[in-house]
Amino acid sequence: MRKTLVYLAVLAVLAFGIYYFLFSNHGNSYDPAEANFVVSDTASVGKIFIANSNGTTVLVERVKGGWMVNKKDKALPSMVNLILSTLTKQQTLYPVTQSAYNNAIKVLSTEGIKVELYDRQGAKIKVFYVGGTSANQNGTNMLMDGAKMPYVIQVPGFNGYLTSRYSTELTDWKDRTVFDMPYEEIKSVSVQYADKPINSFMITRDNDNISVSADTNISKHLDVQNSRRGTLYLKYFTNINCEGYTNGIPGMDSVIKNSHKQSVIDITGIHGEHQRAEIYWMDINRRSKNLTVSDPDVPDDYDADRLYAVINGGKDGHVPIARQGTQRRIFGSRVVIGTMALGAIQGMSDIGEQNHH
Repeated sequence: MRKTLVYLAVLAVLAFGIYYFLFSNHGNSYDPAEANFVVSDTASVGKIFIANSNGTTVLVERVKGGWMVNKKDKALPSMVNLILSTLTKQQTLYPVTQSAYNNAIKVLSTEGIKVELYDRQGAKIKVFYVGGTSANQNGTNMLMDGAKMPYVIQVPGFNGYLTSRYSTELTDWKDRTVFDMPYEEIKSVSVQYADKPINSFMITRDNDNISVSADTNISKHLDVQNSRRGTLYLKYFTNINCEGYTNGIPGMDSVIKNSHKQSVIDITGIHGEHQRAEIYWMDINRRSKNLTVSDPDVPDDYDADRLYAVINGGKDGHVPIARQGTQRRIFGSRVVIGTMALGAIQGMSDIGEQNHH
């Protein structure tokens, strides 16, 4: 019994020593209010404002049906979910150690990212600063607004730092939708090929009646159209996304200007909506899979996996990178032959091959 009491006393002393070591620094005790970076109820969050030391800012706001970024663009759902998940899971490990304190404060003051959280009524929830990685590389230094002591923060099960989750790059937050119009709202889809106009076509929908117009040299060979395949084709234009954006790449405007246009896709809705994508070939590069093995569907001078796309005339200045897999869905089994899509609709898929060769 006496030995047990001794052991308990030793454990108590050790526990106090660990607490004192972790949660005291220069005589300043651990303050739970300054170390609480968690937002348990993310459903109450209505606005997230993020700013870096260079003056770049991102405003993410909850709206009916989703989130908007900078009051203009639909926000990328996965990015919104990631930051909300981070807010609920990020835990305080301990105050920054004495040896790392000065450097942590320096980085926070010169490179820190300010995060402001507001509820749905516009009231401030909390404000904190996100710095760099901790001294042991397993956490992220953060500082609550008005506090003097930064803390090391970590998401359990995640090895790495959290700074990138609080990005101020618009392209990280902007939704990557290229086309998104449900079949029921589509009036017509036009695919125009820049270098092979004979392969161009338009599909028009009037309720469930599908009609196709194309070059007479193609259409005169076609039999009665297959409405089921036409319907299936028009359903491709829901939730078509790009891989990312090229903003920040020097000289991108010149790259697009000098790139070879592959096609232009226009979608018109029954209520007058219009969505357009101008598709450009991306030159073959060291990352191209077809650099060593040719792709039968893609000219050897161009990348077989990615294309450039200018959306709606480039009004927002962003150039998405579209994946060829998406294009193959839209154009048919071969990227460069529009008549394959037309032929599939008409039940005459061999016409496109014959015309191409």
